[in-house]
Amino acid sequence: MELKEQLEALTLKLEGKSQNEVKSAIEAFEVKNKEVIDNQIKEVKESFEVQLKELQDHADKLDVKLQEKSQKEMVKGDAIKSAINENFDSIKAVRKGQAVQVKAVGDMTLGLSLTGDQPRDYNYDVVSAPGQALNVSDLAGSVSISGGTYTFVKVVKGEGSIGAQTEGASKTQIDYDYTMVDVNTDFIAGYARYSKKMANNLPFLESSLPNELRRDYLIAENAAFNTVLAAAATASTTIVGNKIERLIFNIGALEGINHMVNGVVISPADYWDIMVTEKSTGAGYGLPGVVTFDGGLLRISGIPIYKATWVAANKYFVGDWSRVKKVVTEGLSLDFSESEGTNFVKNEITARIEAQVALAVEQPSALVFGDFTTVA
Repeated sequence: MELKEQLEALTLKLEGKSQNEVKSAIEAFEVKNKEVIDNQIKEVKESFEVQLKELQDHADKLDVKLQEKSQKEMVKGDAIKSAINENFDSIKAVRKGQAVQVKAVGDMTLGLSLTGDQPRDYNYDVVSAPGQALNVSDLAGSVSISGGTYTFVKVVKGEGSIGAQTEGASKTQIDYDYTMVDVNTDFIAGYARYSKKMANNLPFLESSLPNELRRDYLIAENAAFNTVLAAAATASTTIVGNKIERLIFNIGALEGINHMVNGVVISPADYWDIMVTEKSTGAGYGLPGVVTFDGGLLRISGIPIYKATWVAANKYFVGDWSRVKKVVTEGLSLDFSESEGTNFVKNEITARIEAQVALAVEQPSALVFGDFTTVA
C-alpha cells in the first residue's frame, strides 16, 4: 500500500481516539514508514536539485545573451550618436525640408571632401593694366591760369617789308596784324562709387583705386589732346619715301620755315618697323647714317623719335613742341566723398578725379601731322 493510502487509512482508524492514542499511533507509523518517508524526501530533493540546476543553466545562458545584446546595443548606440553628431547640420536641413547630398564612402578629394574655400596666400600688389608711357603733357609746355579762358596773341606779317634804303629815298614800310586767340579750358573727369564695406574688407582698394583712376584720366586726356593736335597741325605734303625718309623730309620742311624741330611722335608699331627697314632690297637691315639709337630712343640727327600709343598706326607728328601749351585752370585732383548723393544713407563712397584743362597749339605751322601710307 502506498504511503498516501496508509495515511488515509490511519486517519480513519484514529477518528474518535484519545490524544495519547493518536500520538502513539503516529509515532508507530513514523517508525514503521521512516525509510519510505526518507526515500521519498530524498527523491523530491534530488528532483528539485536537478530542476534547479536546469533553471540555473538556462538563466546563465539568458544572461550571456543579454550581455551580448547589451554590448551590441551599446556599440550601435555609440555609432548612432556619432553619426548624429557628424550629420547634425544635414539632419536639421532635412527637418526644414531642404535637400541633402548623400555620398558613399570613397577617396577624399578637394572637390568632394572640402566645404568652403581652401586656404590662400594673397598678394595685395594689384595686377593692373599698364598706362601710356608717354603723355602729350610730357612734350608740351604748361601754363596755369586763374579763369576759364587762356588768351594768347598771335601776330602775322601784314603788308610791306623791310629792305635796304636808297639814299634820298623813303624807307620801306611794313605792318603786322595781331589776333587775340582764346582757348577755353574744360573738365576732363570721371568718378567711381563703391561701398564702405568693400573698402573695409579689401585693404588693397585704398592704394589701387587712385592708381586706376589716374591711369584712365591720362588716357582720356591724351585722347582729347591728340584730337586737338591733329586738327591744328599743318598737314604733311610728303608723299614719297619710306618712313624714315618721310620724317626726314618733314623735318627739313619745318626747318625751311625757321621752326626748330625738337621731337617726332609715332606709334610703337611704326617705331619698331623702322628698326627692321632694309637698307635696300637684299642688302640686310640697318639704320641710315643720320639715324642713331641713343639714350633709349631712335634719333634723326639728334632729334628724338618718341613712341606713343595715343598716335594711331601709320600716323606721325613732327614739330617744335615748345609751340604747344597745356593750359591748366585746375590741376588734377582726386577727391573722396561719403555725403555725395545718397552715399550717406547707403554707406557708399564716391571717388572723383578731374582737371580743368585745354591744349593750345599756339603756332600750327610749327607742327606737321602726316600719314605714312599717303601716296601720289
